[in-house]
Formats: sequence, structure tokens, C-alpha cells
Amino acid sequence: MTALPGERIGGWLIAPLAWLLVALLSASLALLLYTTALATPHALQNLMSQSTFNIVMWFISFVFAIAMWYYTLWLTIAFFKRRRSVPKHYIIWLLISVLLALKAFAFSPVSDALAVRQLLFPLLAAALFAPYFRRSARVKKTFVNP
Repeated sequence: MTALPGERIGGWLIAPLAWLLVALLSASLALLLYTTALATPHALQNLMSQSTFNIVMWFISFVFAIAMWYYTLWLTIAFFKRRRSVPKHYIIWLLISVLLALKAFAFSPVSDALAVRQLLFPLLAAALFAPYFRRSARVKKTFVNP
């Protein structure tokens, strides 16, 4: 497959790409923490001493973390290849990030200030980048490859 000529990734597209790369790093660190919990005998013993509901919820969170990591990795690769499907998937990825932040805001036992800060950045990113990916002429000229 050959790359069609189009605009290079530059200008304001650097900001969404940077956000995507930071999210990939963050998701990788989260997976490392989950894996460490499964590999450390003491942490695994503490996990297994929880109620069945808490264990199931922990594993569901682990599966969602894996799925989000794979989706973020795929989107990052597609972004660099300037695939035509990137704008649509980037908006979907932003909305999933907002939903996960809302879930953390509603159900995590953290302080309100930390929860609001964790919710603020995905909301701000979605508010800025989603309209940009929908309407920008540069985005339409950049993501042209099948």
C-alpha cells in the first residue's frame, strides 16, 4: 500500500497527537500496575481476600484497561499512517475517555478535587479536538490514506 500525497502531520494536529501519545504512555503504566498486582504474591493475596464482587470489578477494570491500551495503540499507529478513519476514531476515542473519566469520577473513592481534575482534562480535550477533527480542512487534507 502506498501513501497518498497529503499534508504532513503538523500545525494544530501536533496537540491531538501529543495527547494520544501521553494517553498511550498512561495506559501502558496502568497496565504495568495491573500486571504488578497479578505478579506480586502479597498483592494477589490481598486481591483474593476481597469480596467476589470486588474481584470481578477489578478484573473488568483490567479488561477495559487492556482494551483501551490496544485501541490507543491502534489509533496512534493509524494517526502516523494518516489513515482516513482516524478523525472518526479519534472522536470515538475521546468520548470513551470522557466516559471512563466520568466512571472514575462517580465510583472512585478519591477526593473531589482529584476527581474533578481527572474529569476536566478529558472533557477539555473532547471539547477542543472533536470539533476540530469534524470541521478542519487540514484534517481532511492530512488523513487521506485508506
